[in-house]
Amino acid sequence: MTDRLAELSAAGVAVWLDDLSRVRLTSGSLDKMRREQHVVGVTTNPSIFQKALSDADAYDEQLKDLAAQRVTVEEAVRLMTARDVRDACDVERPAYDASAGVDGRVSIEVDPRKAHETPSTVAEAKTLWWLVDRENLFIKIPATLAGLPAITATLAEGISVNVTLIFSLERYRAVMDAFLAGLEQAKANGHDLAKIGSVASFFVSRVDSEVDKRLDKIGSDEAKALKGKAAIANARLAYEAYTEVFGSDRWQKLADAGAHPQRPLWASTSTKNPEFPDTVYVEELIAPGTVNTMPESVIHAFADHGETRGDTITGNFGHAKQVMADLAGVGIDFNDVVKVLEDEGVEKFEASWGELLEGVDKSLKAAASGAKNPSDAA
Repeated sequence: MTDRLAELSAAGVAVWLDDLSRVRLTSGSLDKMRREQHVVGVTTNPSIFQKALSDADAYDEQLKDLAAQRVTVEEAVRLMTARDVRDACDVERPAYDASAGVDGRVSIEVDPRKAHETPSTVAEAKTLWWLVDRENLFIKIPATLAGLPAITATLAEGISVNVTLIFSLERYRAVMDAFLAGLEQAKANGHDLAKIGSVASFFVSRVDSEVDKRLDKIGSDEAKALKGKAAIANARLAYEAYTEVFGSDRWQKLADAGAHPQRPLWASTSTKNPEFPDTVYVEELIAPGTVNTMPESVIHAFADHGETRGDTITGNFGHAKQVMADLAGVGIDFNDVVKVLEDEGVEKFEASWGELLEGVDKSLKAAASGAKNPSDAA
């Protein structure tokens, strides 16, 4: 049988799983995916943990202990998610060692309610780094305007960072600048740059969802012909920007000091439109030095019928620019698109965080009262 995920990895794409739960850890599912499906990293977000922690049975023992300690709901959430992430880091440690610290990374996100607060974000990043206590950890920080200086400050402390919620090329360039500045400060602070990792999570399918909605509203034949093209074009131009920045003299000085580049990571890679092939955001975004974090369903789909056709990005920069020009020509204001997506991204994660807190609060009360189910608690 063809090992399609091995072919994808050989083309330079690191396969990461966009999911984590206590059940996935205790069942051995994550370790099996690492061993058999080339999964060399894990990403999480508030929505993923909100879903995972809704399974109170999986966390029953820890919930009872936390309830007995009378911790706050915020403390409980952090301790529960940190435990899962720490265990996942241990599962992925072989991939970390085999790649000299490039892969084998697991991400945990700062409280999304602090997305527009620089000092709070940095403080929480430092706390999470201490709490999880694994060198193959990534702290996820959103690429908001307040997040940019937080990224630099966190990296300067020697803490590895996954920058999330990137939609625009302009913001992506600012993220890469924040990364370089952070490493320069880390070097000045005496940190070993070889130990500091980073990825920049560039969101894909959400771009098509927003743009295609607007193209349908425009309704012309020219507009409809552009459906499903914006996200891949935008991501390909991001890779072009990546090659420029990490081919610069500024970067070379850091590389000479042992630094690893901040790889572009393609996030939101499941198709939202059933008319699109289920592996399109993997097959069309293959290039050396990239990461693709996928839901388990997309990993299985690619393993079953995905195609690796070599580098599908580098030779398509011109076409990508033409797509973006054509979108502007039919009336798509891409600056407004990315602003809406960033605002919605933060709001969705805040909402999931709120649901997470509410669910854990009920579970803590149930554990404290001895109720079998959260709904049974007074």
